[in-house]
Amino acid sequence: MKARPIVPRQRAVRDIEEAIAWYLREGAGEPALSFIDAVEQAFERISRSPAAGSPRYARELNLPGLLSWPLARYPYLVFYVERDDHVDVWRVLAAPRDIPVSLQEAAPES
Repeated sequence: MKARPIVPRQRAVRDIEEAIAWYLREGAGEPALSFIDAVEQAFERISRSPAAGSPRYARELNLPGLLSWPLARYPYLVFYVERDDHVDVWRVLAAPRDIPVSLQEAAPES
């Protein structure tokens, strides 16, 4: 299967930037760089096999097609929807966060 381009929404980009900024504020430069690597690895995996993600939150929130993929070594989940020609990344959220509320904010309007 051909890899699909990853297209992160602006909110997903902000989520990543905020996580990196938090690590840097905590004086954790090495974990910040490792976090970037983990995001890139997750995007690569999702690009190659988008259907491999978990549909758990799609069912909980009634958001058909929503999938999630965990970051390696970090308590974050990448939330995305598989499209015909790309992967639409909605958010990159810390697992302890109120995920249902955050995702409802990111859901496209009907």
